[in-house]
Amino acid sequence: MNSVMILSGRNLMIFFRDRAGVFFSLLSALILIALYALFLGNLQVDNLQAKFPDASSAEINAFVNAWVFAGITMITTLTTGLAALNVFVDDASTGRFRDFLVSPIRRTNMILGYLIASFVISVIMTAIVILVGQLYILFRGEPLMTWAQLGQCAAVVLVSSAAFAALSSFVVTFIKSSTAFSALSTIVGTIIGFLAGAYIPAGTLPSGVVNVLNSLPFAQSAMLIRQPYTSQALEALTDNQDQAVDAVQTFYGITASVGDLAVTNTLAISVLLGMVAVFIALGSWRIGRRIR
Repeated sequence: MNSVMILSGRNLMIFFRDRAGVFFSLLSALILIALYALFLGNLQVDNLQAKFPDASSAEINAFVNAWVFAGITMITTLTTGLAALNVFVDDASTGRFRDFLVSPIRRTNMILGYLIASFVISVIMTAIVILVGQLYILFRGEPLMTWAQLGQCAAVVLVSSAAFAALSSFVVTFIKSSTAFSALSTIVGTIIGFLAGAYIPAGTLPSGVVNVLNSLPFAQSAMLIRQPYTSQALEALTDNQDQAVDAVQTFYGITASVGDLAVTNTLAISVLLGMVAVFIALGSWRIGRRIR
């Protein structure tokens, strides 16, 4: 176990030492912030203003800001964990594995070192994003998450980070070079916002597309994270009217369904936990085959 901690610490140190890598791991989140600051934010505010003419600008902006930061939080759980696995790709492409193989370190411990580092980095970076988001909301005088909501958000982040770190650890085993890994990171960073419904609300898309997105774990993770983020702002926006609450939750992906099947919180968490089990097994098997 000591060797696992040493390897995890080594991988963490390599990731955080590369400041450019840390920055680019947050690129998708920064792109989303820029899109909303430039024009998407105004579109959402105008849309809500038309639907809720009695709501104040402060209430509408509070909901939009909470919804945007929830999307940023979900994106960070995936992109930072994936970026952390650049260490694995670099070790493989440079032949550094051969140095490990002549050491007394067990291969299982090596595998755990990469997986744990990816998970820890995802959690740390996402926690920073949540903190920055809450400070921004505090600066604007909007309602912060309560401790209970913050705990709910943290629990979802832990599960999502574990699921996406496991998924990423499996995917990178097919990557042979740093160039290919950079291309993969760019592609994932570009499309994850769409898959999670963070760029455009689900209600603006055709029902067939929404069903496909809601069947994927990215939109389900985003759904779970949006609930504690938007709870207070949604209550103020809709004056807690059930019909209005349901309509906004469906439109903005705070609840989800696939056809007639409602994606409950229990189902979404089960999917994410299932991903942890399945992709840790597959990723460990694939990494074990690479380390020979």
